[in-house]
Amino acid sequence: QVQLVESGGGLVQPGGSLRLSCAASGSIVSVSAMGWYRQAPGKERELVTVITRADDANPTTDIADSVKGRVTISRDTAKNTVYLQMNSLKPEDTAVYFCYTNVAHRGNWPSTKDYWGQGTQVTVSS
Repeated sequence: QVQLVESGGGLVQPGGSLRLSCAASGSIVSVSAMGWYRQAPGKERELVTVITRADDANPTTDIADSVKGRVTISRDTAKNTVYLQMNSLKPEDTAVYFCYTNVAHRGNWPSTKDYWGQGTQVTVSS
């Protein structure tokens, strides 16, 4: 089993910044993808940004147009931790942010499986 623990959410005023963290733990062998999605009330879950081919020599990063230029994803491979730096936040960024990963772990390797965190609330309001 793999667990994802998010932190860093909260209330911030428009134009402010937040830094979210997600730590993965468990019998992880390799990480194929890791990133962030979000879901606003009444909306479907949508991609924020994700690192794909994370275990490859040439990983790639996908990012939603709505946050491009304001959001940066980074990863500490040794700690299996991913960060989401969000700047110039807007009210429309208000959502529950979910950490996501696709990993191979002991008992399942080399097949991969998706895992989701419980989510952390980000509220942008004045």
